[in-house]
Amino acid sequence: MKTYLDCIPCFFKQALFAARAAVDNEETIKEVLDRVGVLVSEIPMYNSPPETGREIYRIVREVTGVDDPFAALKAESIKTVLALYPQFKQRVEASDDPLESAVRLAIAGNVIDFGANPDFQLEEEIQETLQLEPVINDCEAFKQNLETAQNILYIGDNAGETVLDRILIETMARPVTYVVRERPIINDATMEDAIKSGLDEVADIVSSGWDGPGVSLKGGSEAFLTHYEKADLVISKGQGNYETLSGEQRPIFYLLKAKCPVIARDLGVNKGDTVIKYALA
Repeated sequence: MKTYLDCIPCFFKQALFAARAAVDNEETIKEVLDRVGVLVSEIPMYNSPPETGREIYRIVREVTGVDDPFAALKAESIKTVLALYPQFKQRVEASDDPLESAVRLAIAGNVIDFGANPDFQLEEEIQETLQLEPVINDCEAFKQNLETAQNILYIGDNAGETVLDRILIETMARPVTYVVRERPIINDATMEDAIKSGLDEVADIVSSGWDGPGVSLKGGSEAFLTHYEKADLVISKGQGNYETLSGEQRPIFYLLKAKCPVIARDLGVNKGDTVIKYALA
């Protein structure tokens, strides 16, 4: 997905939020914004937003000297959702359709996003999102593909929602390879975050090899690319992965909540809608 003019204010908003999470120094924060201003003035509009996001967070790290501004927030979100795990797990198991319930729960967890919405109220928004009927609902196609899938690749998104991804993986009851970011970026899940969520107990975890939001098929790790090529079921979680994969010519299931008007428009839905989208090519 390309960059739109609407993305530009969001780049500055994310830079400001990340810089303030890293340091309490107005001069340093101003330097971050100055450098982001130069960067944004030069970016090609055909770049995907995560490609620019990668450069923005590189600037935040360089100027502030803080590698992971959201470390404490990520740890807190994982801790909070782990405390909710038993009730959500029971809710899925008691439902008439555990698999669809687990898919919708995993999407509900996608509200945990410090980039698109730093002001979310975690438990309340998960509960509210669970009540939403997906506007695009290709869950039947998901079930059909799952029946014959031998190599499932699950591309994760944010820390915290990884706990709810775990419930979906447990419900699918199939071998899964789970993909995380190479290094901290926004509140996206790294290897450490995935292990804290217990994902190593239900899936093989690999790094994407990419240090930006989403994934890169040009800059990805050999392990990730190998799994991507051989997968017969690819699950792409969240907006960043949608932005980097939506132009790919292969079947992918996109599970997300449209928190951004640009992505909502690209999907043909409204902001706030939830989506289970099967893209055949």
